[in-house]
Amino acid sequence: MPTKTLPARPSLTHLKHQAKDLKGARQAGTRESLQRIREFHPRFENASDFEIQSGTFTLSDAYLTIAREYGYASWLRLSRHVQSVTVAVADLPIHDQISDREFRLAVDMIDRGDVVGLKHHLQDHPRLIKQRMNFEGMNYFRNPSLLEFCAENPIRHGTLPPNITEVVKVILDAGGSEDQASLNSALVLVASGCVPRICGVQRQLINLLCERGALPDSALNASIGHEELDATKALIQKGAQITLPAVAALGLSQETRRFLPTASPSDRHLAFAWSVLYGHIEIARLLLAAGEDPNRFNPVGAHAHSTPLHQAAVKGNLAMVQFLVQHGADPTVQDILFKGTPAGWAEHAGHMEVANFLSSVCEP
Repeated sequence: MPTKTLPARPSLTHLKHQAKDLKGARQAGTRESLQRIREFHPRFENASDFEIQSGTFTLSDAYLTIAREYGYASWLRLSRHVQSVTVAVADLPIHDQISDREFRLAVDMIDRGDVVGLKHHLQDHPRLIKQRMNFEGMNYFRNPSLLEFCAENPIRHGTLPPNITEVVKVILDAGGSEDQASLNSALVLVASGCVPRICGVQRQLINLLCERGALPDSALNASIGHEELDATKALIQKGAQITLPAVAALGLSQETRRFLPTASPSDRHLAFAWSVLYGHIEIARLLLAAGEDPNRFNPVGAHAHSTPLHQAAVKGNLAMVQFLVQHGADPTVQDILFKGTPAGWAEHAGHMEVANFLSSVCEP
């Protein structure tokens, strides 16, 4: 789920009220509150609705959830930000948030494709290989290394230099291959980003990073969730484990039947989300028959602020929308982030036939 954006003049009092409201909603057991806690409170990651509602959840827990929902690591850091600055640093372009001059110069060389200059710069400043930036208020890309700037994800310029593979090799040869977390993060950004694909370097970068030690499994779900299926296939070729969610996304019905009996509940949940996202009705039918709930919010990392029906609606897939409604999907459920119904999502995306159908089934 994307993080929320603070208003231009955030109020700490209002944020505290949000935390109190969340605590009350959690006590009442609303699906929306339980989903928000599951995604943003680290203690409840992968917890069931029952575990979240029955476990201890203090006001401090609610504060932490709200802070992380806005992209801050803690309530203290969020409150300091709200109280300290008029113009938020987080509102500046990413490049302007880089406070370290030498790190910023290195990023400039990456963006220009200056292989020779970057090589000499890293020799003069070897600390840059292990250094990370700290960006507050970000959905992801919160603590990137230099290597992660090579993916153009998030988009800063909309393009990559033609020799970006050689640029990456310079960073890896200078010690970047020794940082497993950075390798995996860079692979995720490459495999889930549209710019590497558009620039024709996505597979090259995936192959290079995997050959230097990045784990193909680490990026598989991200590539599927961002509909980068060519990257998904490349990761599988490099050794990523084939799972139920992967075969569901790829539309492989026979393999879905084979994986389904032994799949974990979390894999089944994710597989259902992917089957709907990619419009595979036969696979969605198999998963519903296996017990999946069409009204459950999608899992974390899979558009968790929405239900499967929202995703089918925004894609304009009338057949899938009708299938889900016929199997009990509730068209009145609002998403967590924008408070929109599936019909509203369809209308926003210009899919009026879908929007009209959903509006009609909501009528008394």
